[in-house]
Amino acid sequence: MKKDQLKNKPRKGVYLLPNLLTTTALFAGFFAIISAMEGQFETSAIAILVAMIFDGLDGRVARMTNTQSPFGAEYDSLSDMVSFGVAPSLVMYEWSLSQMSTYGTAYGRLGWVAAFLYTACAALRLARFNVSVGTADKRFFQGLASPAAAAIMVAFIWVGDDLGYAGKSLSLLSLAVTIIAGLLMVSNFSYYSFKDLGSSKKVPFFALIILLLFFVLTTIDPSKFLLLIFALYVASGPFIALIRKIKKYQK
Repeated sequence: MKKDQLKNKPRKGVYLLPNLLTTTALFAGFFAIISAMEGQFETSAIAILVAMIFDGLDGRVARMTNTQSPFGAEYDSLSDMVSFGVAPSLVMYEWSLSQMSTYGTAYGRLGWVAAFLYTACAALRLARFNVSVGTADKRFFQGLASPAAAAIMVAFIWVGDDLGYAGKSLSLLSLAVTIIAGLLMVSNFSYYSFKDLGSSKKVPFFALIILLLFFVLTTIDPSKFLLLIFALYVASGPFIALIRKIKKYQK
């Protein structure tokens, strides 16, 4: 091969910065599983929330630095499956759902079936998102995004563990949270994506005050405040759908 042909041949490789952020999110999800196996459930919850932060950063950094690639998109999806599909269900199972077997064999099976349902719904949610990229309205998600579903799961665990409740005493509530979070991921409810935040568009000054208040309240009591915020976001999808139906019938 001639030298000029070698120069014109594109080099194979990947962009370092966005994929490094994705790897960090993947590591946080894996670390959450290891921590749950060792009984450190608060650490598991925080690790998954950290994974959320880095998952939100990798896409934004890729767009800002013009380093988007098909490899990065696929890698991000696989990382999401581990951090927000497998990890939350295993942490919830270790903390609470596995304790349902003390009520009987059938209840024990129901616990791991619920954990699998959540994992399967996360996989379906990610697959549906991947095939709709480029056609769906970027301002909204169809169904609850897997990071938000994982957040409500681990925030619930964090609050329970912080208040001193054993997972066994909350097993039925844990079962309900797991099933509802899983089904909402594959629902048709619309959820605001927040992807237009941080763009070149100006926002009211009041938005900065709200952001400051958010950080202050998170510092005071992070577990309870985050559970409240994520619970409100999870409820926003069905609430918006209900409001739309009421307006439709009033016409």
